[in-house]
Amino acid sequence: MKLQGRTAVVTGSTSGIGLGIAKALAGAGANVVLNGLASDGEIAAAVQEVSDHGTRVAFDPANMLKPAEITAMVSKAEKDFGSVDILVNNAGIQHVSPIEEFPPEKWDQIIAINLSSSFHTIRTAVPGMKTRKFGRIINICSAHSLVASPFKVAYVAAKHGLAGMTKVVALELAESGVTVNAISPGFVWTPLVAKQIPDLARSKGVSEEDAKKFVLSAQPTKQFVTVEQVGELALFLASPSSGSITGANYSIDGGWTAQ
Repeated sequence: MKLQGRTAVVTGSTSGIGLGIAKALAGAGANVVLNGLASDGEIAAAVQEVSDHGTRVAFDPANMLKPAEITAMVSKAEKDFGSVDILVNNAGIQHVSPIEEFPPEKWDQIIAINLSSSFHTIRTAVPGMKTRKFGRIINICSAHSLVASPFKVAYVAAKHGLAGMTKVVALELAESGVTVNAISPGFVWTPLVAKQIPDLARSKGVSEEDAKKFVLSAQPTKQFVTVEQVGELALFLASPSSGSITGANYSIDGGWTAQ
């Protein structure tokens, strides 16, 4: 398998996009360190799903609001597995509100988790990657790293910032054997989105099918991106065949940002 002997750290990976990426990497032979906030049962289920691929799997509860815990997670993964070869920065939260009503504490949390946490994981993982002359850093951005939507000031600011960070670090590491790229999904069908559809339908007085159409109005394909599709793209960017791709931001958004 193409990632045999490699180790990946995937933040925010107990469900949704992060879990889909972790499963894709494990399916290609990588050991995986999962991370995220979830119940004990959800964590155990995620570990089992990834473990089914036959590679080593660990879980680290590092809080993405706490730089010391983030640094410790990456350092522990290097110690326990011998290396961190693939780093996927996926952790993120959202809050929707007009800017004049936007709670400052929500701004601070979103910037910390969606942007600053990636700075801390990257700065900790890079020295080992440079020493080994191999590394794959994949930042999960969003269509909102390229375009804006009202009422999402912190999220859009963070994702634009993460896209910029991707370019800077890619240039710094261009001769080191370490690539740095971003993936920018549109609306992805995840358990979280699935749970929101009935509530949206009730609030708008429409059917669940019409609620889905409302959510997908920005995507010309009128289809949700799947976690498996994002996982396969991440797997490609983590593979040896992507060695000449760095500093890129891959849209996987059903044509949203082509408009």
